[in-house]
Amino acid sequence: MTQITLSEITLYPVKSLAGITVKSWPVTKTGLLYDRKWMLIDTDQQFLSQRKLPKMALIQTALTDKNLILSAVGMEDLLIPLAPTEGAIINSTIWHDQFDALNASPEADQWLSHFLNLECRLVYQGDNMIRPVDPNYSLPTDQVSFSDGFPFLIISESSLASLNHIMQLDLPMSRFRPNLTIANCPSYAEDSWREIRIGDIDFRLPKPCSRCSVPTINPKTAEIGKEPLTTLNRVRKWEGKIYFGQNALHNNCGVLSVGDIVQVKVTGTHQPPI
Repeated sequence: MTQITLSEITLYPVKSLAGITVKSWPVTKTGLLYDRKWMLIDTDQQFLSQRKLPKMALIQTALTDKNLILSAVGMEDLLIPLAPTEGAIINSTIWHDQFDALNASPEADQWLSHFLNLECRLVYQGDNMIRPVDPNYSLPTDQVSFSDGFPFLIISESSLASLNHIMQLDLPMSRFRPNLTIANCPSYAEDSWREIRIGDIDFRLPKPCSRCSVPTINPKTAEIGKEPLTTLNRVRKWEGKIYFGQNALHNNCGVLSVGDIVQVKVTGTHQPPI
């Protein structure tokens, strides 16, 4: 029997900008190291995402030992220190969460505002800026960075293959922005997973991921289409929302590597129940 494995690892240093695919990567208290440690906010301190600014998809990210690098067509590369310690503290908002974040790079504010044609600021989550996970789905010790709500999003290759087959399209996994992509399991098998182990790290999957408009944005062009939401609305809708992928929390830190074995430890009824 073919073993279920981890086939891709992707981190998104800046919320809603392009991600970085890696072969092996450390896992910290808030998830993948540097995953969504930075975020754009508007003049009202509200987070910005591709939902409002599809052009954010065109900003590429890279990491070196010392810097986060932002790049985009027509712009000079911007280098941002990985661990800023100075800057104004701004009370920022993601959905219903409010928390302090560090506005550490005036140069980044100017660079991003110019490219996006909207006044914005780049904020950073310092190690002492703890954001808890929704207590309805977590333990008191669980933490998260600037993701929508959970440290990880997990999707299987076969789930996307099944969706693409229905749509008669070949949309890439990058449309859905998972952190962890899983191979060699049946389509939507992750809907029934409650506890899994990947390599030496244990995960809980408490809640399916409800989808917004971001998957309709072509990450290479920022153009907006109708799919996959049109099809998901038909085949993956439950109680007024559409779902694709599973949110996940981790019990311990360590290192994840492509090829790690995925052990399914506890299963339950499908979430969503469709």
